[in-house]
Amino acid sequence: MAKSYENEHPIKAFGWAARDTSGVLSPFNFSRRVTGEKDVQFKVMYCGICHSDLHQLKNEWGNSKYPIVPGHEVVGVVTEVGSKVEKFEVGDKVGVGCMVGSCRECENCSVDLENYCPRQIPTYNGYSSGGTLTFGGYSDIMVSDEHFVVHWPENLSMDAAPLLCAGITTYSPLKYYGLDKPGMHIGVVGLGGLGHMAVKFAKAFGTKVTVISTSANKKQEAIECLGADSFLISRDPEQMQAAMSTLDGIIDTVSAVHPILPLLSLLKAHGKLVMVGAPEKPVELPVFPLLMGRKLVAGSLIGGIKETQEMLDFAAKHNITPVIEVVPMDYVSTALERLLKSDVKYRFVLDIGNTLKATN
Repeated sequence: MAKSYENEHPIKAFGWAARDTSGVLSPFNFSRRVTGEKDVQFKVMYCGICHSDLHQLKNEWGNSKYPIVPGHEVVGVVTEVGSKVEKFEVGDKVGVGCMVGSCRECENCSVDLENYCPRQIPTYNGYSSGGTLTFGGYSDIMVSDEHFVVHWPENLSMDAAPLLCAGITTYSPLKYYGLDKPGMHIGVVGLGGLGHMAVKFAKAFGTKVTVISTSANKKQEAIECLGADSFLISRDPEQMQAAMSTLDGIIDTVSAVHPILPLLSLLKAHGKLVMVGAPEKPVELPVFPLLMGRKLVAGSLIGGIKETQEMLDFAAKHNITPVIEVVPMDYVSTALERLLKSDVKYRFVLDIGNTLKATN
């Protein structure tokens, strides 16, 4: 079977893939399509490890298509462009996030919301318009339609790859729900890969930020390192009571099932609780507290390409980068094990360019 993936397309490629629900990654020879007239081909330099990679590798969401080459926080350097490519040249620094295609015709696509297109093509674990499996950034080379490629700002370190998922996932809801106004008071639930980016963006927008966590030992990190203004332990009834009706909005980044009621009590009237974490089981939504302050519970998923570029430019201007641990490719299995135990501050990034070695 591996042989057919190697010969499926003309361009030889190499990466690491999982072959089954064990999720174990190992070297994988495959192929990429020829650079089409609107395509950009680039050498991958860095790729972030996202928590969703873990879910997909083990088929925890029930939609995995093996073999899987994960990775949707991909930064590299352009090596070839198609004859009709207008935005990129060989040598440009570029990024590809969570998607590499959409229908380009629907209502969402027409207003730069390709992320909500019903026919969105994910960067990996999806099917390209040609019907072949998409393979992600744990690989040496990528080919993508130029529309889904973003310019990587010159003054932004290329290893800040998690901006392409964790960054846009938190930037977009802050902007869309109007939680980006100076002087507002914003809560951030959970201080992981998403949460620490939410804190950084919210502070850059000029808001006052409270981190809400179950772990008291994260207080120093939140305030001294990330610049949060205050810290709430969600399991402490006295602290939660004292903070009632103080927040204009909350970005909830937690992926585990957790109670929503205590968070709603923290919101002012017209406050907004935006969910960006994805619990595997339904969370309980008490309606009465929503009625008592015309409050809103909402969701948000990554962002469109135009907004992703806007986010990168904003991050470059305000010197916003994720807190990362850069690791070599052959450390990936250990990194995934550590990620499962939340043993990382706050994102692993694979140094693909220097450490991915092809095997014959």
